[in-house]
Amino acid sequence: MENPVGVFDSGVGGLTVLRELVSALPSERFVYLGDTARVPYGGKSAETVTRYAIEIANHLIRTRDIKLLVVACNTASSLALPVLRKIYKIPVVGMVDPCVRRAAALSEKRTIGVIGTLGTVRSGAYEEALRLSVPSARVRSIPCPLLVSLAEEGWTDSPITRAVIAEYLAPFLVDPPDALILGCTHYPVLKGPIREYLGDGTALIDSAEEAARVVDILLSEMQVRRAVAPAGEVEFLVTDDPERFARVGKGFFGQELPDVGSVAL
Repeated sequence: MENPVGVFDSGVGGLTVLRELVSALPSERFVYLGDTARVPYGGKSAETVTRYAIEIANHLIRTRDIKLLVVACNTASSLALPVLRKIYKIPVVGMVDPCVRRAAALSEKRTIGVIGTLGTVRSGAYEEALRLSVPSARVRSIPCPLLVSLAEEGWTDSPITRAVIAEYLAPFLVDPPDALILGCTHYPVLKGPIREYLGDGTALIDSAEEAARVVDILLSEMQVRRAVAPAGEVEFLVTDDPERFARVGKGFFGQELPDVGSVAL
């Protein structure tokens, strides 16, 4: 099936998800939309984030005829996913369920930590899903909003970044969790310093990697994989400032972002 997979985020963080998707499904076509005019979503209300998500989904379905939608934003996944799944006939994959599924599969899961934006943590989406899937686990969530800015600055190996991580994650060092869910798509680029701080005893669960696994399975189950062909293409769209998106996004996607287009929602 030639229709592309749609992926959206409030900005560049979702490019970590797109990177994993392209790696896992190299023959598929993808269209990525970053809502850079209205970033960040982390401090906005559930009603506002849901409205933005519907506008983006409508655009991708109407103009690109996508066959599956990936909400590559933990805040939008936490706040808008139930509404999106009610509205649209195509499958909608978020960030929460894949991470929770991974946590439930771990052999050690007595304590599970979650880090994310204020909106994600405040929503309680991870806690609720973990209570259902891993009822015996003790869950602790900590908002880490400054990590988004540090990731976008490219300060992935900076003393400042390590100091901020130490400040946020100090409670986890006192009582190390068996697993830590990186509940923001910006955080995978900070895996190194997070791992360095917590040590190898805590399993890091990357929402980008887990979401790619779920999409891979869904496309097979639906029998809508693109036929074996030359490598699929990726289209990049933003709602504002394509130049900055291309510059900052390179660090998240791992390569240059050619021909970033601009759209109005």
